Amino acid sequence: MDEKKERQQKKYNEYVKQVTPTHNLWLNMAKAFVMGGIICCIGQFILNTCQNYGMDKETSGSWCSMLLILLSVVLTGLNVYPSLANWGGAGALVPITGFANGVAAPAIEFQKEGQVFGIGCKIFTIAGPVILYGIFSSWVLGLLYWLLKLIGII
Repeated sequence: MDEKKERQQKKYNEYVKQVTPTHNLWLNMAKAFVMGGIICCIGQFILNTCQNYGMDKETSGSWCSMLLILLSVVLTGLNVYPSLANWGGAGALVPITGFANGVAAPAIEFQKEGQVFGIGCKIFTIAGPVILYGIFSSWVLGLLYWLLKLIGII
């Protein structure tokens, strides 16, 4: 009986090894770097263009954020951004464009289920945990900062 289980386990392990994709860490990091760099270059282009039209730094930054979000949502709607994120990994998912994609993708996917039970219920399925842990970690770091300041370390 043990021999049969061992053979099954061995076959299963071989199957898992066959179907599990192998990843090249250095290549993935290079792709993420390139993708993130392209997004940053687009953002810098928007900033420079806005400042060339006479906007101050703060207004240019606001326009940059809005246009990057718009571009991300449009590319998500055209089903282009998922391909970019698949290729660029964290380079496409970490910036503001990735967050916009995380909100737009479920809204587009579940729109046929209606405004309330489709879009309303599903829109933050991806972005919700990001918001939750972002707020929680900022709260913890703020509390830590306050405590360190209170005891005189900072």
